[in-house]
Parts: sequence; C-alpha cells; structure tokens
Amino acid sequence: MRYAKCVIIPDEEGLHPLDRRIAEHPDVTRELLHNVNLLVDDTIVALYQFSGDRNALESILSSSPMANQHQLSSADGEHHAYIHLEADDRLVGLLSMLREFEFIYDTPLEFTRRGGLRVTMIGDVKSFQKAVPDVPDGIRLKLLKTGRYEPNTDRLFSQLTGRQQEILRTAVEMGYYDVPRAVTHEDIGEALGCTGGTVGGHLRRIEATLLTQIVP
Repeated sequence: MRYAKCVIIPDEEGLHPLDRRIAEHPDVTRELLHNVNLLVDDTIVALYQFSGDRNALESILSSSPMANQHQLSSADGEHHAYIHLEADDRLVGLLSMLREFEFIYDTPLEFTRRGGLRVTMIGDVKSFQKAVPDVPDGIRLKLLKTGRYEPNTDRLFSQLTGRQQEILRTAVEMGYYDVPRAVTHEDIGEALGCTGGTVGGHLRRIEATLLTQIVP
C-alpha cells in the first residue's frame, strides 16, 4: 500500500467561501479537518477542529448562507464543529477528483501556517500523477513525498493543534523529557512567550491525547 503526502494550496479565494471567512477572522484558528465528505447532492459535510473565540465562530456559522446546518461542541479551549455546507464548485471539484481516482485520505488533515491543507492520500501513486491535471483552477497540489504507507507517529503528531505541536517540539528540543529533566515549564514558557502554567496545561492535554492511543 502506497501513499502520497502533499499540501493542497488554494489561491486567495480559499477552498470554500465559509472556510475563507473563518480563516480571515483574527480570533479563530483552523487547527484540523477531521473529516470531509461529498454527498450525492454535491453538498458537503465536514468535521473541523478550531481554537479561539467560540462566540466569533458561532456568529460566522450562524450568519453564513453557505452553512445549511452546524453543531458546535467545546472543551479546553478547542471547538469541534460539524458543518453541512452548500456546494462550491472548487471544493466539489477537488473532492470529486479524489473520489474518481479512488484515493483515501488519512485523517485528520492539518492546516498549515500559510493556509494550505496537509494531506496524506493512500492509493496508487501512479493514479496520483494522473490526477494532478484534473485539480480545479485556483488550487495547487505540492507533492512532499511518497512511500509505503504504515501508520506511525506522524499520524499521532498530526492530531495535535499547531500550538500543541510547537510546545511539544520545543519541550523535547530543550530537554524536558530527558532523564534527568533539563528544563521546567517556566523555561519552556520563557522561550515561547507564555507562562509556565500555560505550558503545563498544554503538555497535560498533549500527553492525554497521545498516551490514550498508545496504551492498548
């Protein structure tokens, strides 16, 4: 079984009008896209993970004519949103292409700092090469690497938010998990411009996310 890891890079119009509105709001951050499916009527259902201001997010979803329905749940400053979206030619075209070439995408999909979407597509790599010309106008696929697909730590790491990834990477690099421990929460916080308490809270959530999936 083979995979192709790539970044979906839209132009300034974004992948979908609602997605663009959320991306442009200063108080809401898109973290992960846990699932997205194209329905038979060419509408779309998606499960997002956000961080930031819940009220701002609720206002965007409630006021958008492109959101037929949404459900929002929040915990520890993170918000999961199930959204039923009206069709948009660009996203419908992209999802139709993935379905036509029989790709399965590994979830969750991760938003990059520049607004792209990092995805691992599982299937025939030759089909991936054939599919590239069918990518809708305004969207570019940047191939990162291909190889034999095996679930690994990359998948676990991708389930963390961007901020959690940054904190965990910094903690490891500074020696927080060395034996004996080389730094404190406060040391890491000073390097990242936040408090030691914030670092500790993030690390506890990170450890809960990762360890519950490792232990059988």
